[in-house]
Amino acid sequence: MHPGIHAAANPDKAAYIMANSGQVVTYGVLNEGSNQGAHLFRGLGLAMGDNVAIFMENNAAYLQLCWAAHRAGLYYTCISSYLTAEEVAFIVGDCQAKVFITSWAKADVAAEMAGLMPGVETRLMVGGAITGYRGYEDEIAPLPKIAIADEFEGMDMLYSSGTTGRPKGIKLEITGEPLGTPRSDADIMGKVFGIDENAIYLSPAPLYHSAPLRFNMGVLKKGGTTVVMERFDPEGALALIERHSITHSQWVPTMFVRMLKMPEEIRTKYDLSSHRMAVHAAAPCPMETKRRMIEWWGEILFEYYAGTEGIGFCCLGSRDWLAHPGSVGPALVGTLRIMDDDGQECPLGEPGLIYFADGPEFEYHNDPARTAEARNDRGWFTLGDVGRVDEDGYLYLTDRKSFMIISGGVNIYPQEIENLLVSHPKILDVAVVGVPDPEFGEAVKAVVQAMEPDQAGADLAAEILDYCRRHLSAIKCPRTVDFDPALPRHENGKLYKRLIKDRYWGRHDTRIV
Repeated sequence: MHPGIHAAANPDKAAYIMANSGQVVTYGVLNEGSNQGAHLFRGLGLAMGDNVAIFMENNAAYLQLCWAAHRAGLYYTCISSYLTAEEVAFIVGDCQAKVFITSWAKADVAAEMAGLMPGVETRLMVGGAITGYRGYEDEIAPLPKIAIADEFEGMDMLYSSGTTGRPKGIKLEITGEPLGTPRSDADIMGKVFGIDENAIYLSPAPLYHSAPLRFNMGVLKKGGTTVVMERFDPEGALALIERHSITHSQWVPTMFVRMLKMPEEIRTKYDLSSHRMAVHAAAPCPMETKRRMIEWWGEILFEYYAGTEGIGFCCLGSRDWLAHPGSVGPALVGTLRIMDDDGQECPLGEPGLIYFADGPEFEYHNDPARTAEARNDRGWFTLGDVGRVDEDGYLYLTDRKSFMIISGGVNIYPQEIENLLVSHPKILDVAVVGVPDPEFGEAVKAVVQAMEPDQAGADLAAEILDYCRRHLSAIKCPRTVDFDPALPRHENGKLYKRLIKDRYWGRHDTRIV
């Protein structure tokens, strides 16, 4: 399925709605606009397997551009709208984009970009144009609104968020399948999440991130309607559920934390009765946060563990989670394998590096060394996370291996400590990192964003340390607490922990790339 089929059957149905402006893009408009975009790409000489780079904020043209590239059999690389010109240029060059598309809202960065893309043949801008760019709307205006003759299934080619270094392009093969050929991600959308033509999906996250992009594209394949928030706002999200009778939604745990810390009278003033499934992923969800969300919203929370790489997929619903608290579910795609540092499988229940066997193949674009690092000698792939599997085959995440703290020879995983601390009523956000220690090698430090900035200080630090001592073993408790007015957390929910660690290890590369 694809928007052209739905446009033929119901052209006036809303394909997506922009939450703040209320702008409605119908299936008819989406279909005609994406057809014109596909004609433009063909006219620019782009053939199946070529790449288009998109650098924009959430706006009404975003999904239309993605569908234009998708139906032309192209790769479309969606880039974080918060990156600098240098950071964007690295991705544009690495993915070998032939066309670069940005927006008037990103004109400042776009102006810097003009001289940083020697390999880009065409530069376009949505909503206007500055020197060095052509207006996208002007370019497509005279083009046909009917489909191009050679429609193929395209593919996103996205880059990792760069929490530990330079981003890696994740490239899956475009095989020349006709547009509308069923794929496994669409099956998951329908069979696992129950998304069909009646779904009304709330998307509160940036469209350049893999999960929101793929869910929005998937809902539009199914013929449902998406409501796209330009920027997440806790109360605004609840109001949208009521206003649009939202049936499905997707979140990251930090959004849950912020909603739960709103006053009770705000949290309970909206009618959420239409809401049937709230999907969350991207980062481990603290157990207390999850329990409170289930108490508030009912057993509609559905969690999954996967990566942009597509090597495996675990998931479970609220009822299964309550029976296996803390789990992210059994594997539906791939076979779970837990490996120790010597490359041997761990006994049941023992933590180790998580691998998926029997899953899809992938590669990191232009980086065979990183591809090799992600694959062991048996051909199994890892995302770099540590976890364990119970006797029922349910996976439990421990942390990223790269975030592990080794203090006095003891392995300490920060996620457990962070999950505890974020439940403290005076803490809005927290990161736990290892810092240099002359005796133990590393010491545990908590970096805290206080709910009330004026409370950040020695008294709150002492309260936090006492809170930890009452709930954790001594070796896991932070030895010190620092305060930060705003932690470097990406809009997709990922914490740039590398940037925090670098402060204490004397490193000064603060790029979020």
